[in-house]
Amino acid sequence: MGTYLITGGAGFFGSILKEILVNNGNKCVSIDLEPDDFQHENFTSIQGDIRNLELLDKVFQEYKFDAIFHCAALLAHVKKELKNLWSSNVDGTKNIVEFAKKYGINKLIFISTNCLWGKSFDEPVKEEEEPEPIEIYGKSKLVAEKILLSYKDCVNSVIFRCPTIIDEGRLGLLGILFQFIDENRKIWMVGDGENRYQFIYAKDLANACIKALDYNSTDIFNIGSDDVKSFNKVYEYVIMKANSKSKLVHTPKKFMEFCMKACFYLGISPLGPYQYKMISANFVFDTTKIKEKLGFNPTLKNEEMLFNSYNYYHKNKDEILNRTNVSAHKSVAGMGIIRLLKFFS
Repeated sequence: MGTYLITGGAGFFGSILKEILVNNGNKCVSIDLEPDDFQHENFTSIQGDIRNLELLDKVFQEYKFDAIFHCAALLAHVKKELKNLWSSNVDGTKNIVEFAKKYGINKLIFISTNCLWGKSFDEPVKEEEEPEPIEIYGKSKLVAEKILLSYKDCVNSVIFRCPTIIDEGRLGLLGILFQFIDENRKIWMVGDGENRYQFIYAKDLANACIKALDYNSTDIFNIGSDDVKSFNKVYEYVIMKANSKSKLVHTPKKFMEFCMKACFYLGISPLGPYQYKMISANFVFDTTKIKEKLGFNPTLKNEEMLFNSYNYYHKNKDEILNRTNVSAHKSVAGMGIIRLLKFFS
């Protein structure tokens, strides 16, 4: 059993990871900007900022960590946090790895992203593909990766490049989709809906993080689900399982991309450059490497995990819509101009 630091432990994925770790007998300390009401004898919550060097020094002096799970990140679609995004995601990562080096912690697991790209791929994307981020979140994650790689002689960092993380309780922009399905409204698709976009089940990602504890090298791994189907098939599965009357409506791709771009720059849409470019694109990671080197295999497909997440929303929507002071992924994103689509749905 070990003692672990989790940055972002009050967030969506951090919450799932810490619960698995403490229930397996490990001790966890979380540092997060948001308050955390999770209670467990093996868990300590610290509300604070990973940019606060005095706080970090105090925490690292008090606890002897066996490894660090670096999950904390600010998101680009949370407008009020944009000014802090770069310093939190980049400077915060530099602080964490510096303290790992200072206190002799040789293992760091970092949650990166597929937002390192903002274009469509005809073939599965391999780890060797050169990143080309198009917005601040992806750029900040790429710089954070480079920082960790520069410390490879003293800290072994396992970097997981993740697509959208899905599980019960995952909301954010997906919460808008769930509202439309729950209210039997039309689901507006950009293009023909035959594009494929990969997810990762949160508990599968947590399992990979635990496996990475035994990997004694700095490395980058793609992670994601298997048997990735088109958006048409995934959404139709969720609609059918939900007994919803929603129907898919396909719209001209180029026209809708232009409209989404214009609405974002006017500040009336929650869909940023990455979202409005990728919503009609193909993006699937090649996960051969992680299967061979870490023995990882996903357990849920896109449609299964998305329905589980929708079902959680359906059962808890009254409580969800009244949430405050939670991470962006634990609340439904503001609709902005998307709300107008309800009049045509």
